[in-house]
Amino acid sequence: MRWGAKLVPLLLPLMLGAAQPAARLTLPLIDFVRIDKSDRTLALYAEGQLVHVIDGIQLGGAPVGPKRFEGDQRTPEGLYEIDWANPNSSYYLSLHISYPNAADVAYAESFGRSAGGMIMIHGQPNALPVGRIPGDWTDGCIAVSNEEIEALWESVPDGTPIEIVA
Repeated sequence: MRWGAKLVPLLLPLMLGAAQPAARLTLPLIDFVRIDKSDRTLALYAEGQLVHVIDGIQLGGAPVGPKRFEGDQRTPEGLYEIDWANPNSSYYLSLHISYPNAADVAYAESFGRSAGGMIMIHGQPNALPVGRIPGDWTDGCIAVSNEEIEALWESVPDGTPIEIVA
């Protein structure tokens, strides 16, 4: 048998463009999360050191400005915390952000409105078999890929402070 015949089975996956499985993102225990809405980044800190940045986060359908009222399609700005996790979300896993705080509620009530709530960091819709919905599409949440939310799910405990800036 010639060398070419022996190499074809070994090289065929490469020649056909077979994708290698993506390396799973593993993170240390995270003790601070910082979201920059204008840069579309989610920065993760452990023991005061930046350990990972997730680029291309997706926000509410009206991403400019702080969340003020229920239904305004905006993502909050301010200091909150991750206070619980939902494995049975309509989106692939979700981590709840403690919005609204007392100031958020007072502001909305001064206009006779609700501040809203149920702001989460989550993956993509469960009905989406693969990939990502393009653009900003949430009702004010922060969406990441399913692989990224898996890493956050495992490394961001309840009580972790989260700062969201414009």
